[in-house]
Amino acid sequence: MGLRERSRDHRTSDAAAASFAAGEVPHGTTVVAVTIQDGVILAGDRRATAGNLISHRTMRKVFPGDRWSGVAIAGAAGPAIEMVKLFQLQLEHYEKVEGKALSLEGKANQLSIMVRGNLGAAMQGMAVVPLFCGYDRGRAVGRLFEYDVTGGRYEESHYAASGSGSLHAGTVIKLGFKTDMTREEGIDLCISALFQAADQDSATGGPDLVRGIYPIIASITSDGYTEVEESEIAERFGAMVDDLQTATAAPQGGRA
Repeated sequence: MGLRERSRDHRTSDAAAASFAAGEVPHGTTVVAVTIQDGVILAGDRRATAGNLISHRTMRKVFPGDRWSGVAIAGAAGPAIEMVKLFQLQLEHYEKVEGKALSLEGKANQLSIMVRGNLGAAMQGMAVVPLFCGYDRGRAVGRLFEYDVTGGRYEESHYAASGSGSLHAGTVIKLGFKTDMTREEGIDLCISALFQAADQDSATGGPDLVRGIYPIIASITSDGYTEVEESEIAERFGAMVDDLQTATAAPQGGRA
């Protein structure tokens, strides 16, 4: 490592240390979910912030719960990731002990208990507000749930958003949502929602073409939890940007 790299790393670590000393811990930001024909699309940007510092550019915010469910996290990064790991372990343990998977409703309730257990930390500024989605094999539909910091669990019919950019992302989804969307339409809508949220909210990370960083997006259908390939996400982002540039291009020519 050269002198320039070491100096830059020291500046970054010093800034991070100063931020943490001031009581600011890394927070993950915007995550969204929409229902589609055969399940749910779950997506999250990659940026984590500590105050006005970008603490991580490649944070993972979308995780499988088990084969048929997924969790997207927003809030204090450390407690959120720890919560997801424990949640995954509990679902796996239940299935091994009982010989069958917990119902989707039961999984949503279990996560609610865990969020409520974090209430003390939330009151100190380390809130965790996840989204939980899954494919209900009994009903043969995708379902999604959102939470508040007290552990309140609310099932949403069509879409949900959480995190600092949720207002902007939720508005984009509300305007673009339609029932019985295909997988591709759901992915495109989530991509658009995260892109517009990043345009308005500094804590939400947009696509980073230089570093090759894109949101993590997963589908949960009758085939189970599947993450969308990064190459497909990059291609769809490119197509969306091309469309935006075409739509906003100034008209050529003028009055004779």
